[in-house]
Amino acid sequence: MSLLDISPVVPVVVIDDRATAVPIAEALLSGGVGIIEVTLRTQAALGAIERIAAEVPGIVVGAGTVTSPELAAAAARAGARFLVTPGSTDRVLDAAAATGLPTLPGAATVSEAMRLAERGFTELKFFPAEAAGGVPYLKSIAGPLPDLRFCPTGGISAATAPTYLALPNVGCVGGSWLTACGVAEVEALAKEAAALR
Repeated sequence: MSLLDISPVVPVVVIDDRATAVPIAEALLSGGVGIIEVTLRTQAALGAIERIAAEVPGIVVGAGTVTSPELAAAAARAGARFLVTPGSTDRVLDAAAATGLPTLPGAATVSEAMRLAERGFTELKFFPAEAAGGVPYLKSIAGPLPDLRFCPTGGISAATAPTYLALPNVGCVGGSWLTACGVAEVEALAKEAAALR
């Protein structure tokens, strides 16, 4: 199954305390969201991925904000099952390929998307979605790039997600709103997100 088809919303999660990783992942899974992207922006991120991979096997855990070859390798060692990059340099893409993990490479322009397509990618992260043109932009590139599917991320909310998901070239959206609250509310927000498709 494609990463873009697991859930209409991929929770993009910043974890500051690895002790919260398993409760967050369990709440998402209970709410019907079977995927989580842990961003590599904190000291706790790799440990959080390790814990989720070991203790919540029902959720597909990935690493986001992969910006260097070293982070790609570290995420793979930690147990990540996919990688997400905000942009796409040759060094990062080569390192991601070396891990053997599915990768959602980031693109914000038509040229970047075409370059990634030349490397064999058909599923891309569109980032930063709102700042880079949002729904009108993705709608406009569907014609010239009909074989590409996107996971737009960046500035998307529960209110705007359905508009993105209505586009034929959008498989899912990335969203931080699912876990921007207390763990107790995550399951309810996950249920709402899972119902978007």
